[in-house]
Amino acid sequence: MKKEKLRILAAADIHGSKDIAEKLAEKAAKNKVDLVVLAGDLHGIFGGGEDVIEPFKKRKQKVIFVPGNWDTTEEINLIKKKHGIKNIDGYYVNYKGVDIVGFGNPDFKLAPDEKKTLEKLGKNFEKIKNKKGKKILVSHLHAAGSKAEFSGVPGDVGLRKAIEYFQPDILISAHIHEAEGIEEKIGKTKVIQVGRRGKIIEI
Repeated sequence: MKKEKLRILAAADIHGSKDIAEKLAEKAAKNKVDLVVLAGDLHGIFGGGEDVIEPFKKRKQKVIFVPGNWDTTEEINLIKKKHGIKNIDGYYVNYKGVDIVGFGNPDFKLAPDEKKTLEKLGKNFEKIKNKKGKKILVSHLHAAGSKAEFSGVPGDVGLRKAIEYFQPDILISAHIHEAEGIEEKIGKTKVIQVGRRGKIIEI
């Protein structure tokens, strides 16, 4: 019997825009996704991160997220309390046999400690390494040496090392708005840069 695929809408960098969130929720509904994955920067200059979740919850869509540099710990806790959605930074979840590991960088942190990054990701990949299903890594930051560095913003070194070592099937990353839509391979890992338009991914 053929295994049913997991269909994801992956997006990021909404920055408090409820209009963008509404369009993404409509896209998720139209494409009958199983899960919405938000790769950070839900908040903007004036906050609003808790509001951007409402269009998805209104449609009873499942949402998970990792925080980006614009998302403060206080705001993240408010989102979790108000909407009951899961922050997977430092954790992993499983949907339809697919393991999804999260790596966030809240509180304006743009250069996470390399050793701590590897420890955080290693803890979760060790738990799932012998499982047969596909594996996705969701990060707000892009990886060092990836095509998103065309922006002039260096990628994260610890993240790159983790990808090369653990070789997830897919990396979903964001942060560089102009890089949305770029896809490439790092080893066997397919790298997908997402942003405000959102990307439908089947795995």
